[in-house]
Amino acid sequence: MTPAADLHLASPELKPREGDLFNIDAALTEEERAVRDSVRRFVDERVLPVIGNCYVEGRFPKELIPEMGELGVFGANLPEEYGCAGLNNVSYGLINQELERGDSGVRSFASVQGALVMYPIYAFGSEEQKRHWLPKMAKGEVIGCFGLTEPDFGSNPAGMITRARKEKDGSWILNGAKMWITNGSTAQVAVVWAKTEDGDDDGKSIRGFLVPTDSKGFGAKDQKGKLSLRASDTSELVFSDVRLPADAILPKSGGLKSPLMCLTQARYGISWGAIGAAMACYEEALAYSKTRIMFDRPIGGFQIQQVRLAEMLTEIVKGQLVSLHLGRMKDAGTFTPQQVSLAKRNNVNIATDIAREARRLLGANGILAEYASMRHMANLESVYTYEGTHDVHSLVLGMAVTGLNAFK
Repeated sequence: MTPAADLHLASPELKPREGDLFNIDAALTEEERAVRDSVRRFVDERVLPVIGNCYVEGRFPKELIPEMGELGVFGANLPEEYGCAGLNNVSYGLINQELERGDSGVRSFASVQGALVMYPIYAFGSEEQKRHWLPKMAKGEVIGCFGLTEPDFGSNPAGMITRARKEKDGSWILNGAKMWITNGSTAQVAVVWAKTEDGDDDGKSIRGFLVPTDSKGFGAKDQKGKLSLRASDTSELVFSDVRLPADAILPKSGGLKSPLMCLTQARYGISWGAIGAAMACYEEALAYSKTRIMFDRPIGGFQIQQVRLAEMLTEIVKGQLVSLHLGRMKDAGTFTPQQVSLAKRNNVNIATDIAREARRLLGANGILAEYASMRHMANLESVYTYEGTHDVHSLVLGMAVTGLNAFK
């Protein structure tokens, strides 16, 4: 892997490709561009032809999972010794950008698999756990889900009521429920966060557990009635006296900081993914503006539509630069959770606005499933809320700059 210090403006002589007005490609290495382009081809050839129908039908395209595993998108920034691609964090971000250019549900699937299941196994698991699970998950042979959010505890995960009780023989008994769980009905293993009897109620007792979904007492129920992320598997998990072996616990996990570290990894990828959705909407609106004739000329020739397109492009470029710089800092080991909050908050917010403006530019056609903008617009409303709501990230930033905690 190229050292982080050598990655800045890796190819300044590179000519801008069409659509790259700010020549951001020049700030990427050849490997990073190759990774992005390979995932872009996959999305163009395999995701885009089916995702509109999947959205309407309310199903995730599970048939693509083996190809995604072969492509190396699961846990792509984890070490090769565990069967992963071993890419740097900018390449990992570009993967998320391209997957969400297809659909937020596709990016969410890969993000949960890599950042919320494989990462905690890598960061908090035993060597035996890592070698057992990570190679299979990298290939897509085993799918995982992440159980933190509960029906009554979303933005305040420290209040969770799911409990793990340790038995005299060292085994664990798990009881509780988790809500809004991506991959929940598909997964073979769940990383579940629960309070144990050691520690107090301020979150110090929270530990991670590897829970096979075929365990007796484990239940997963699909979330019905979604108007967003319809091409995604979203479930409620229920644990009723689920007995787990002593080695089900992630031994290095401890306290609320452990699941929050996982969320930081996922939010980083989301900052890139939202830009991918925004790019898809902008490119669709731009192409439409050149072919849709109104008053005997393309609507792209009218000032109001050109202003729309200029605003979209400007915000996309700004978002790309934020995530790119964040990725360089992440590779250098100098990034902070607050910086991730800024990137997630900004990029999802601007992507939501861009999707709405693109839908409006498309007029009546914009509500049809054959166009992507309204699908992205609906999806981004969920992305705006999950992995820390927009308002919660605002308070994270407020505390960072004032030193005052508005959460209490």
